[in-house]
Amino acid sequence: MRAEKESIVNEMRARVGEASFVFLADHRGLKVEQFNELRRRLEKTGARLLVVKNRLFRHVAAERSWTGLTPSLRGPSAVISGRDVVETAKALQHFCGEHRGLPVVKSGVMGTQLLSGQDVAALAALPPRPVLLATMLGTLAAPLGRLSGVMKQKLASVVYVLKAVEGKKNSAA
Repeated sequence: MRAEKESIVNEMRARVGEASFVFLADHRGLKVEQFNELRRRLEKTGARLLVVKNRLFRHVAAERSWTGLTPSLRGPSAVISGRDVVETAKALQHFCGEHRGLPVVKSGVMGTQLLSGQDVAALAALPPRPVLLATMLGTLAAPLGRLSGVMKQKLASVVYVLKAVEGKKNSAA
């Protein structure tokens, strides 16, 4: 491979290496202004968009054992990578809704899990991270709260019994 192509492949390796997910999208039909707007929106979520040559991205995919992505490497491809998969999927779906379904998400990878376009749409439907964390915390805290209430009630019952015994002793004396 020529030096400039090796440099491009190395850049793709670096971007994919530091990302927790990768989406492949077909960007046909987007005008330059729309494409730049998509880039700006994705950058707000910490994601980056890079137009790639399929032939060169196949090298990166093969190195990472992403054989499931190979069928998606047809036609123009843009690689979207980043750390927050849900926020990026939301931004991408919102943009697609505004622009006649463009770009079309072909597939993706999250960790070792292969994703379809429908999977990316399902990720976009998830609630935001703070809501998920609050729900999980509430689920974890609920049993402890109930246990605390039961223990408090049992302690109060013992106090009532002791008061009743004390009351009987005082009235008997």
